[in-house]
Amino acid sequence: MIHQCVEQSACLAANISFNLDGLQDRFLQLTVDGLSWGAIYALVAVGYTLVFGVLRLINFAHSEIFMLGMFGTYFCLDVILGFTPGTPYDKGVMLTVFYLGVAMVFAMLVSGTAAAGLEFIAYRPLRKRNARALTFLITAIGMSFVLQEFVHFVLPKILKGYGGSNAQQPIKLVRPTIQFTLFEGTKFEAVITNVTLVIIGAALVVALLTDIAINRTKFGRGIRAVAQDPTTATLMGVSRERIIMSTFLLGGLLAGVAALLFTLKVPQGIIYSGGFLLGIKAFSAAVLGGIGNLRGALLGGLLLGIMENYGQVVFGTQWRDVVAFVLLVLVLLFRPTGILGESLGKARV
Repeated sequence: MIHQCVEQSACLAANISFNLDGLQDRFLQLTVDGLSWGAIYALVAVGYTLVFGVLRLINFAHSEIFMLGMFGTYFCLDVILGFTPGTPYDKGVMLTVFYLGVAMVFAMLVSGTAAAGLEFIAYRPLRKRNARALTFLITAIGMSFVLQEFVHFVLPKILKGYGGSNAQQPIKLVRPTIQFTLFEGTKFEAVITNVTLVIIGAALVVALLTDIAINRTKFGRGIRAVAQDPTTATLMGVSRERIIMSTFLLGGLLAGVAALLFTLKVPQGIIYSGGFLLGIKAFSAAVLGGIGNLRGALLGGLLLGIMENYGQVVFGTQWRDVVAFVLLVLVLLFRPTGILGESLGKARV
């Protein structure tokens, strides 16, 4: 057994490449593609950091909220809007934007409702009983598996053709087409597609609106007040339960947006386990930027998407996920609070 493990490790190590020339030649293209991945990570990461900022709770079931948002997107495109899976769609920019907007709103409704329901069913009873932090953590992990297995085994019996062990047959609402090329004809050439523009543009707009809502509105002041001192906030007339529910709802809405953007980038990625790895990466992005810091989560997501894209070229595609988590470890070794964060005990939204 030990001999086999040594041989497997040797084979794995032999597959590591150090293609620095590839990174240099494709640097700009890798950066653009990494930004599109990072934008998705960032929107999901905000859900983690908002809940932690208010409750000091790592909601590991948030990845499944994102997964439900993907199924909500698919249901809207398939049943409500009547698109045929596997059939290319091309009916003009305006109609495409309209359909994308409808699908996004429906995905947000599904994931937002699921997030609010999760808080009401799983976490609120624990708060009323003054449960320990470890109990919340175990419950979050348990609910993550409950939601996965619901889609895996129960959903196919409710909606024929949905859920189960296989991914949904892709619906390609937006066909990737080149919009323009940066530094065309040079070694730094980068192709920009319509899908990349939609993902990065939509994510930036949503992130900006979220930042404004948290930092410049009465609702945001309520969230920050509960995050800083829930007892004093309650004495000042802020409803802690309403703020907590609203925080889960906001995180779910953002996960719904991320779900639509993910299905544009990876149409074949809608499966019951599709949110697991992406959720871990989004959580890593939140920690990387500084858990409890909204802008830190956004920065961490973008940085993680870019660096893992660089890493897959330098070390090989099979090392893409490893690079992302090694980056997290390296940053935390030198800055345990994350790039923009405070210590976990003092983190604030």
